[in-house]
Amino acid sequence: MKSTPFPGQLNTYHGKVRDVYYIENELLVMIASDRISAFDVILPNPIPFKGQVLNQIAAYMLKATSDICPNWLLDTPALNVAIGKKCTPFKIEMVVRGNLVGHAWRTYQAGGRVLCGIELPEGLNENDYFPTPIITPSTKASEGHDEDISKENIIAQGLASAEDWAILEKYALALFQRGKEIAAKQGLILVDTKYEFGKIGDTIFLMDEIHTPDSSRYFYAEGFEERQIKKEKQKQLSKEFVREWLIENNFMGKEGQTVPHMSDEWIDTISKRYIELYEQVIGEKFNPQKLTDEATYDLVAASLAKLN
Repeated sequence: MKSTPFPGQLNTYHGKVRDVYYIENELLVMIASDRISAFDVILPNPIPFKGQVLNQIAAYMLKATSDICPNWLLDTPALNVAIGKKCTPFKIEMVVRGNLVGHAWRTYQAGGRVLCGIELPEGLNENDYFPTPIITPSTKASEGHDEDISKENIIAQGLASAEDWAILEKYALALFQRGKEIAAKQGLILVDTKYEFGKIGDTIFLMDEIHTPDSSRYFYAEGFEERQIKKEKQKQLSKEFVREWLIENNFMGKEGQTVPHMSDEWIDTISKRYIELYEQVIGEKFNPQKLTDEATYDLVAASLAKLN
């Protein structure tokens, strides 16, 4: 983005994936970059059109769930830009899991039967459904790795009051159910996801992105049961394939480990997988668009003028 500040800009935060601009009238300009992260580490190569994919899916899903709870989004002036309300965030991520995958499976496979204070049933295989979706929160670390945390510790540490937790839990499960319904219409299973919430006054708002490949995992519904019976790998759409590639190349974000080289072919593969997920989830053809920094700036400035 060009160095000229946006109208009313107070400061800037550069996250792992997004650049956030704080505007004086309690607005945020959030630009989804093409950066990609895994294991809380920003990988060295950007992924073409990833920011556009994330922003467009998030905007679509925020609109599709706006009847469940208030959300932060006000406008999307460019395909990789969102403008919305500035909230005071809860320093936790609400991770909802419908199936035993990813971090939960790695914990289970290692013998763990309690995750974030929740007892996991015996006899599950990788990718099996839980009897009902579970919430396994994590702390949202400003630096380093996020950590698992139980509901009881969230309340005890003052990260959320008991009253707020009840609302967060209700919203997260309802959003997950809606996400599963949207996915099912497209022949997909929403496997797990994370939500972030904040407050303006006493009102809790849904923040950030939802149901994107960076925050969620999807399986193809067709053939799911057959693959489970045969204990075959599930066909999925998510960022997990990037994590798996990193693990295969001896990288999990631990001290002393080096990010493996990403070839041009591999970067193109990742980009195509993100675009595939967009088209599968939204059900529309993806139209890649690249704007100059100047054009993006002008669109954002015009939107801020309207919102003010």
